[in-house]
Amino acid sequence: MIFYHHGAAVQPSAVRVGSASVARALIQTNDGVTDSLLDLGLFANRAAAMQFAIRSALAYVEGRPMPPPLVKVFNSEDAL
Repeated sequence: MIFYHHGAAVQPSAVRVGSASVARALIQTNDGVTDSLLDLGLFANRAAAMQFAIRSALAYVEGRPMPPPLVKVFNSEDAL
């Protein structure tokens, strides 16, 4: 699904990882610059991941702070 918000094309998506879904979004501004918002958060189902991808993309386009994910995934190197 692609929709437009404040002149930017937004394409949210949910990618299956094991039994969970990861929220992602692509954003292309009206001047042609494309930004990728990858691995925004891990969710139990596709619907929740899509909703979070949409909320995150809207915040990004509007210049607001990104919402925090419910579950933060990090690797063991991040804990050091």
